[in-house]
Amino acid sequence: MIDDDLSRTATVTQLGAVRDRIAHAARLARRDPADITLIAVSKTQDAAAIRPLLAAGVRDFGENRVREAQAKWPGLIADYPDTRLHLIGQLQSNKAAEAVAIAQAIHSIDRRSLIDAVARAIEASGRQPDCYVQVNIGDEPQKGGCAISDLPALLRVARGAGLTVAGLMCLPPAEVEAAPYLALCAKLARDNGLAGLSMGMSGDLDTAVTLGATHVRVGSALFGARP
Repeated sequence: MIDDDLSRTATVTQLGAVRDRIAHAARLARRDPADITLIAVSKTQDAAAIRPLLAAGVRDFGENRVREAQAKWPGLIADYPDTRLHLIGQLQSNKAAEAVAIAQAIHSIDRRSLIDAVARAIEASGRQPDCYVQVNIGDEPQKGGCAISDLPALLRVARGAGLTVAGLMCLPPAEVEAAPYLALCAKLARDNGLAGLSMGMSGDLDTAVTLGATHVRVGSALFGARP
C-alpha cells in the first residue's frame, strides 16, 4: 500500500512538471496553454498506473495497439466516461473498424488503403473520429507516414472519403535536433489549411509547443522510463 501511494504521488508530481513545461513553452510563444492537449501515452501501462492521472484530471490518452486498448480501457472509461482515446501507433487496415469503435482520434493515417478502411468503418458505425495524417517528416524507411511529396494528394483522398482531417502528425528522427523537422511539419499544416499538429514527446515537447503543436504525446515524462 505504501509503495502504491508513493507511485501515485510520483505520477501526480510528474504530471505537474509536464503541465508546467507546456505552460512555460506556451507563454514563450504567446499562446494559451489551454489550447494544447496533453496526451498521456499509456501504452504498456496497466490500469493501476493510469488511474492516478485520470483522478488528476487527465482525459486524453494514447495507445499504440487496438487490442491493448480494448483489453484495459472499457473499465476505466466506465468510471471516467469523458475520456478520449487516441490511437498513435501504426494501424493495419484490417483493424480499422475496431479502431473507429474505440478511439476518438486516429493519429496514423498514412495511406489510401487505410483511408478506405477507416471510411468504411465510419459509414458502418456512424462514429467519426478525428484523423491526423502522419507525415514521414525525416524520410525514414523504417517509420510510417506518407512522403512529404505525397501529402497534398493524400489529404484530398482523405477529405473526399469523408474523414474528419484534424491535422498532421509527425515523429522526428531520433538523436538529432527535432526543431527543423517540427517546424517543417508546422509549415506543411499551414500550407494545407490544417489547424491540428500532433507533435512533441517527452524530450522535445517544449520545442513542439513553441512551434505550434496542438497535441503533445507524453509517455516517459509521466510514467517513467519503460523497461
